[in-house]
Amino acid sequence: MSFYFGIDVGTSSARAGLFDSTGQLLAAASSPIETFRPAPDFAQQSSVGIWSAVARSVREAREMARVRAEDIAGIGFDATCSLVVAGANDAPVSVSPDGAGDQDVILWMDHRAIADAEAITATGAAVLDHIGGVMSPEMELPKLVWLKRELPQSWAKAQRLWDLPDWLVYRATGSQMRSLCSPVCKWTYLGHKGLAGEGWDGAFLERIGLGDLTGPGADKIGTRFGAAGARAGGLTAEAAAELGLVPGTAVSTGLIDAYSGALGTFGVADDQGATRFEGRLAVIAGTSTCHISLTRDPAFVPGVWGPYYSVLLEGFWANEGGQSAAGALLDHVIARHSAHGELKQKAGDKRLAEMLDAHLAQMGPESAFLTRDRHVQPDFHGNRSPLAQPWRKGAISGLTLSGGIDDLALDYLATQQALAYGTRHIIEALRSKGVVIDTLVVSGGLARNSLYLREHADATGCRVVVPDQSEPVLAGSAMLGAAAAGDFADIAQAMRTMSGQARTIAPRGGSFKAYHDAKYGVFRRMQDDYAAYATLMAGAGQ
Repeated sequence: MSFYFGIDVGTSSARAGLFDSTGQLLAAASSPIETFRPAPDFAQQSSVGIWSAVARSVREAREMARVRAEDIAGIGFDATCSLVVAGANDAPVSVSPDGAGDQDVILWMDHRAIADAEAITATGAAVLDHIGGVMSPEMELPKLVWLKRELPQSWAKAQRLWDLPDWLVYRATGSQMRSLCSPVCKWTYLGHKGLAGEGWDGAFLERIGLGDLTGPGADKIGTRFGAAGARAGGLTAEAAAELGLVPGTAVSTGLIDAYSGALGTFGVADDQGATRFEGRLAVIAGTSTCHISLTRDPAFVPGVWGPYYSVLLEGFWANEGGQSAAGALLDHVIARHSAHGELKQKAGDKRLAEMLDAHLAQMGPESAFLTRDRHVQPDFHGNRSPLAQPWRKGAISGLTLSGGIDDLALDYLATQQALAYGTRHIIEALRSKGVVIDTLVVSGGLARNSLYLREHADATGCRVVVPDQSEPVLAGSAMLGAAAAGDFADIAQAMRTMSGQARTIAPRGGSFKAYHDAKYGVFRRMQDDYAAYATLMAGAGQ
């Protein structure tokens, strides 16, 4: 039997999972990655540190599984959509305002380039239609504009500009082939125009001040692309030695981490044994949340990224919504409350969220109704979609003088519900343009949170499918490796074979539906009110 490594580089760690050809996880290991924050809204990492974490995780996972290196047939990488800047001989180029030489990665969540993103949006260029009409500061072009203007010495040194998943593939293989996923989703490459650089809009790049990335300069951002599961190359001798694997082992083109989660879940069979790609919304819920749908025809949805051609499955168009803070928001809401210390003391070795889940469960099935007067606007880190307004802030309404664990539980429950209403808002935007959504397939850390799943089912009215696979993001990357090794006819076959089964949570309807409909109305009103507050304060105090 052949085995496949799925390697996931997230915000805070690198993880490696070893799978067999049925999708069974044999072993997984992780290693932390340090994030540097030299200023507010800045978040940076080191590519050297990232690769070291990858190597440690791969070696540890293989040792745990007791699988021979020569039995590993393929490797797939996924990662956050972070920007890596490389100079001569692939040396790191600083992206830090303080000049830190080893910090060559601008993390996805870095918001230093909000003004540059707004300026790009203001161009109204046609290419923006494929990202919902609004450029996000979490995409790469605003960061490149900022880098060129604010750190001209670093810009002059830059020889290659990578999205992190593509850099990992390059570091492993030396191949210049980039995925369609990252350039199309985060760099405005139009994948439906071709795989040899035809998708770059040179006039648009000129217009936003990046004309030096056109013509011969396009080599810096890529002129050779492959679909998910395409063989990018084989492990170099150097990379194989670092990872403890065999030179020449097949390596696939990479994916953004959320798309790997979608890959690992879209093929799962529901409780009726059905497997389908359309009609489902993949909800990859961790620190942040991504919402990904697939359609045969392109859907242009304002405020929702896409349509992206063949970034996940060849011949399908993807749309992507998201929330910039999900698990991170829940953690923050707990940590900022005055009862945090008391809860932490009672929790012992248990996670604080688990304690609150249990606390609410003791109140019975009607606990969902406890937040009648407690409402949360969850845009603490801006609204990614469908409003696409990174300047938005969060709010909690209905506070009292109470400060105990019961009050913290209300904040926590109202935040869970608010995240579900954000998903509902994205679904409504997709449906308004003809995208059919009736099922949520949930993966990521929050897929293990029963309250998150229940509130999403009730608030959206959709069935929630939760894969039995404990590590669907790693499984998605392992599927890439299996396809690159040639062990499946295509990536779709790998998905259907390796995804496994799932359990389904049905919405409860009735009084629960009526309650969530009313609270969703409050959610939307709070969004409108925040915009009104911003208008009232415009220019005040300046």
